[in-house]
Amino acid sequence: MRLLVVGGKLQGVEAAYLAKKAGMDVYLVDRNAQPPALGLCTSFRQLDVLKERDAFLELCRDVDLILPAVEDLHVLNTLAELSQQLGVPLAWDRQAYEISSSKKKSDALFAQHGIPAPHYWPECGLPVIAKPVDASGSRGVCKITTEEELRVFLERRDTAGEDYIIQEFLEGKSYSIEVMGCRGSYMPLQVTDLEMDEVYDCRRVVAPTDLDKQMVEQFREIAIKIARLVNLTGIMDVEVIEHNGTLKVLEIDARLPSQTPTAVYRSTGTNMLELLADIYIRGELSAPEITPRRAVIYEHILVAANEIQFLGEHIMADAGTLVHTADFFGADEALTNYIPGRKSWVATLIITADSSNDLWEKRNRVIARIKEECCSAD
Repeated sequence: MRLLVVGGKLQGVEAAYLAKKAGMDVYLVDRNAQPPALGLCTSFRQLDVLKERDAFLELCRDVDLILPAVEDLHVLNTLAELSQQLGVPLAWDRQAYEISSSKKKSDALFAQHGIPAPHYWPECGLPVIAKPVDASGSRGVCKITTEEELRVFLERRDTAGEDYIIQEFLEGKSYSIEVMGCRGSYMPLQVTDLEMDEVYDCRRVVAPTDLDKQMVEQFREIAIKIARLVNLTGIMDVEVIEHNGTLKVLEIDARLPSQTPTAVYRSTGTNMLELLADIYIRGELSAPEITPRRAVIYEHILVAANEIQFLGEHIMADAGTLVHTADFFGADEALTNYIPGRKSWVATLIITADSSNDLWEKRNRVIARIKEECCSAD
């Protein structure tokens, strides 16, 4: 199968990794010359879809599926138009994406249908969390703890004309699940545990989850309910926080996410990209058994100034071209810009083991080896 991935940043890296695992040929298009996913594709074409439509059309004639790995709505709508013109399926649900990419629209959906979510300010007290309405992930997110910080933030927001939502800040652990399907039939996949850095960017994914079975079932039901409400075709990621015994939905994202699909693949053997291709090419979803086979840690590190920092995935986006490496300092796999002798580098470590205890012991050995070999003073 030939997959065309449009966009070579983090979502493109995820798509290329999973596609290669599925034995697909990966054709990558990006307007930048050296996107992070360049080292994971079969072939690459530097191309601006909006400015070079004819070249893109010619490229698409040899592919079976187009996967957008971009958030620009203008680009997405252009891809939808070109996909229809060519008769090549585009793995994108416009209606679901327009809801999930707007925090105002998705929060309104939650409120209308009784889906637990954080309260909005000023119906809640401080601290609060401010999020850009139309940005995904942690971009632009900030925590506000005092009245003075809130006053300064509101003044800056109003002066700049920026659109933010302000919600209660909740303490608790974060979890993610993907739900997939079409035409009212939906299947939730594996729940994963998310650990955030200081700017609320995910730095580590762990599978299987530490949630108890009852809460896992509640989470699965929430994901299916939202998928039905948006009439999903394809895939959607749902992120929640467990706060005082209640799961509250933080955000949804109707596209192939980054990070969690690889963790789920290494834990269960379920490849979400294969399932996504089934939906858009065959019009149906197979129902694999979602059973944890391995414990997995998927985490990002920055090695610089003779130390290791454990930071969110944003450090990978600006690292240049990444390569896939097996047996990386004892980790099963890594996506990295590391070369021997480089003083500053990043890596996404993918570590697996038979049990959670064995997993953390193995992970600690990996980190210790990196410290020993890469962080010693000259």
